[in-house]
Amino acid sequence: MQHSAIDITLEASPEDFIQALQSNEKITLQDETIRSIQKCRDYLDTQTSSMVNPIYGVNTGFGSLCNTIIPADELGQLQRNLLTSHACGAGEEVPSDIVRLMLLLKIRGLSYGHSGVQVQTVQRLLDFFNLGITPVVFQQGSLGASGDLAPLAHLCLPLIGEGVVYFKNKRMEASEALELAGLRAIELKSKEGLALINGTQFMLAYATWCIAKALHVSEMAASIAAMSLDAFDGRIEPFDENLHATRAHAGQQFFAKKMKSLLNGSSIISRKKEHVQDPYSFRCMPQVHGASIDAMKYVYGVVRTEINSVTDNPVVFAEQEKVISGGNFHGQPLALALDFLCIALAELGSISERRVYKLISGQRDLPPYLAKEPGLNSGFMIPQYTAASIVSQNKQLCTPASIDTIDSSNGQEDHVSMGANAATKCYRVLENLRSIYAIELFTAAQALDFRRPAKSSDPIEKLHSEVRKRVPFLEKDEQMSKHFQSLRSLL
Repeated sequence: MQHSAIDITLEASPEDFIQALQSNEKITLQDETIRSIQKCRDYLDTQTSSMVNPIYGVNTGFGSLCNTIIPADELGQLQRNLLTSHACGAGEEVPSDIVRLMLLLKIRGLSYGHSGVQVQTVQRLLDFFNLGITPVVFQQGSLGASGDLAPLAHLCLPLIGEGVVYFKNKRMEASEALELAGLRAIELKSKEGLALINGTQFMLAYATWCIAKALHVSEMAASIAAMSLDAFDGRIEPFDENLHATRAHAGQQFFAKKMKSLLNGSSIISRKKEHVQDPYSFRCMPQVHGASIDAMKYVYGVVRTEINSVTDNPVVFAEQEKVISGGNFHGQPLALALDFLCIALAELGSISERRVYKLISGQRDLPPYLAKEPGLNSGFMIPQYTAASIVSQNKQLCTPASIDTIDSSNGQEDHVSMGANAATKCYRVLENLRSIYAIELFTAAQALDFRRPAKSSDPIEKLHSEVRKRVPFLEKDEQMSKHFQSLRSLL
């Protein structure tokens, strides 16, 4: 088994975390990382042993109870109470891959040595990841400020032997999993509970997953769109580099170049056309897809910055002998970015459905609904309905979460980001987009077969062959949803 060390001196990317998630490598703490964590903890222990002035979350209550001083002999109990009282999530369970990303991101955030946690606390979170102990976390409960309190409380409850986890393919009490794994519950020290639940790792895990997968899906989108264009007997001129040099948005230029490359060598695209121009859903692909690509690049930058940040509170600076209570836990950067990503992904789905609509419309020598015997067979009539329904749902999910705020903690926390809601709906939009593209790919492959014996380019014909390994050309009506699911896996 290989090992990969967490190195806080190197900047990490979303891809690094997806790779760690999907590999079988064990994750370890670098010696330098351990020293940073321990140095911060030692400084905090020194402060708490002779503490005179209140330090938020260290020897005080939380939220609007920040002026309530807690005796030194109750600081550990204070942190335990914090975890148990804040574990009040609701709704569906968070997907296991997102939970495991939460673990990795929380470990990294604590590893900078500004949180005041014990080394053994960070090590135990690593044990959970390496051993496959996955806490049960719920999707609802975070306001996206003061950190993702409820979700992170559920994530970290198993550290103290509380909560529920998945281990060895079973759902069980955390105390049972610790016993099976030969691990002991952690005795929390001052500030640790607050460091564990104050942070943006719930939002960030979703954002990391979504931006990594969105970039992959957008790559596939170009190939699917190219197949649709050839199947519709579209024109290549709208992708000319001279045109896009006059409006030099990076995403627009990238997508136009990609389409020309994908269609190079196609006998269909190069033949003489009777129609002068194509509908917007084909002709304006560089402008629409390109704008979404540019939006994704912005989101990627926000996510990458957040991955390499400390987002709990208060933040400890041992070398400067400071403990500063601020607002690094506020999720506004992620909330705005996730709302933006929702919109960018939804637009890709919207234009995809319009191409499906055109392909089944009976234009350009294609039969109505791509059916061999239209009338007797409905062909691809209803897949377009399904795509339209999903597109409509995505539009509803694109209502921004980040423009909302609700007063909490008796007015102490009077502006929140709602970034957690932005995160969970972005995940749904992305999953919906995969379904829409599966429908477009299924439809485009059927339409392309009606162009035979003419051939598309090598990349498009290769993709078509991959489709046909999973789904057949439909000679007559049959159940469609099983074919959509087969093509979702191809995406």
